[in-house]
Formats: sequence, structure tokens, C-alpha cells
Amino acid sequence: MLEPHIRVQDLNVWYASHHALKDITADIPDRGITAIIGPSGCGKSTLLKSLNRLLEETEGTHITGRVLLDGEDIYRPGVDVTEVRTRVGLLAPKPFPLPMSIYDNIAYGPRIHNRRNGNGHMERVVERHLQEAGLWEEVQDRLQAPASRLSTGQQQRLCLARALAVEPEALLCDEPTSALDPISAQRIEAQLIALKQRMTIVVVTHLLRQARRLADHIIFLWMGELVETGPAGQLFNAPRDERTRAYLAGDIG
Repeated sequence: MLEPHIRVQDLNVWYASHHALKDITADIPDRGITAIIGPSGCGKSTLLKSLNRLLEETEGTHITGRVLLDGEDIYRPGVDVTEVRTRVGLLAPKPFPLPMSIYDNIAYGPRIHNRRNGNGHMERVVERHLQEAGLWEEVQDRLQAPASRLSTGQQQRLCLARALAVEPEALLCDEPTSALDPISAQRIEAQLIALKQRMTIVVVTHLLRQARRLADHIIFLWMGELVETGPAGQLFNAPRDERTRAYLAGDIG
């Protein structure tokens, strides 16, 4: 059995006096898609952002516990936070393309990380990641056009390609289709399913239908506490906790 790619151990998070996450311990398997589910305000996005230290950007946040990435605690003193966030990328709920061309949006990350390997390398990088995000066919003839001219759905796939361009080990997706129309959402889901063969993906979703479609593994939170975690088929078909059964039936949340 493969070791988990990410391990959360005794994680607690406070926003000032609000105890948002309480003693969370959970494993996130290597590769595949792990969905974090639960009602609004239960701590889903807080848990997600703890996995690449983005929580530290929120003033008044206090964090205890450990998050192990390939066995290394990312909260250990001396850890390079920039490296952590390169290894564990993020796709936000709403697309935020950089104010530059489609091409430069994808090339931006590799350039600042000095990943250049000869003539034509960047062109191949841009094409490969636009292909991975399912956008290449739609934009290959207008790579120098401003990214702002893309539709919202295209912009979200551009942001996916930009996140992939720095070659992360894991990708965090915070409600990645919440701002999209159904067709654009379906395209993002299809790309995540394709990507899970080679990387670890963690998705926060409030849509149980989406979690059923995407997830290989589930983490269910309730009021800042971990209620249940395990393979998606097991949790959806034979939940162990009464709160899980009630949530899946729509009786609570």
C-alpha cells in the first residue's frame, strides 16, 4: 500500500478566538482525487488552504499541528514557504488571469522559477499545459491576445494551465467550478479526472453530485471536526457515522 502523499496530524486552526478546525487527523492518498465535503462554514476551505500554508495570509490566524508532504512537516521552522506553494498549487473559485497575454500567463511561473532549457522550450511548455487544461485548441491562434478576453470558463482553464506550468506535485481546488456555467464546469471536471493519474488533487465542493463524480477519497467535516474519511465508494454507500448518513440524505446541512 502506498504511503499517503499528504498527512494531516492533530491540526487546529483559530481565526482570532474562533476555533475553525479541531484536532484534524487525515491522510490524503498519493494521486487520485480527494474531495473535502460538508456544509457551509464547516472548515472545508480552511483545511484546504492549510495544505500549502495559504492560511498564513489571513491576519489573526493561529495554527498548531502538522501537515506532512512526503513525510516533511511543511510547518517546521525554516521550511521555504515559496517552495511549498510551488509543490502544492491552488485553483481558486474564481479565475484571476494575470493582466498579460494568454502565452505570458502560462510562461510566468516557469520564468520566475528559471525553468528555461533552450530555444523553443517555453513554447513547448505553454502548449503542453494548455493541452493539459483542455484549452489549446481554442487559443492556439491567439496566444498573444490578452487573457482578459477569454470567457469565464476559458479563464478558469487558463488558471489551471498556469498552476500546472510550475509542475506541482499536488493541486488544491477550492470550489473550482462554482463560478462557471454547466458546460465549462464539465470541462474542468474532465481535466481534473485526466490529471489525477499523475498527481494528487484535493477538491473542496459543496455539491455532493460533483463529489460522487470526481472523488476517489472523501474527507467529511462537520462544525470544524473530522467526522469520517475513507474511500469514496465506502463512505457514500456505507457511511459509519450517523451524521454522515444524515448529511448524504439531505437531512442536515
